[in-house]
Amino acid sequence: MVSAPLSAPEISKDGKERLRLWIRLLRASRTIEAELRERLKRDFDTTLPRFDVMAALYRAPEGMLMSDLSRFLLVSNGNITGIVDRLVSDGLVTRSRRNGDRRTSMVRLTEEGIALFRRMAAAHEAWIGELLGGVSEEETRRLANMLKSFRSNWEGKE
Repeated sequence: MVSAPLSAPEISKDGKERLRLWIRLLRASRTIEAELRERLKRDFDTTLPRFDVMAALYRAPEGMLMSDLSRFLLVSNGNITGIVDRLVSDGLVTRSRRNGDRRTSMVRLTEEGIALFRRMAAAHEAWIGELLGGVSEEETRRLANMLKSFRSNWEGKE
């Protein structure tokens, strides 16, 4: 059986530029994320997911329900449970039942967790400053606003 070769769909000049932009954004994101993962492991013997959980809990000093935490971080309850279990065993997070309800757990950082997160957050901010040091303050604001606008265009459309 002989078939004709498949031809690539025509992509407009704007479409090609958008594809290039997507690839650049993805490459930048993956490169920065890989560097942050390495530095968190090297300097704090921790992982990026643990850092993310601690960051979310730091922003909610009264604590968060496990379900809210997983929704906030856009990961499954199972993923959050494993991370929180390890943080609890390390003394960085406490877990308690909400109003005696065995089905819901409230988690919050301990004093030790708060102190560690503050050190990690300061290092994280310095690393981001270093990694994005070539981007001016004006370019940073402009790009952040563009991405915020872009997000609002598709967010909630499913």
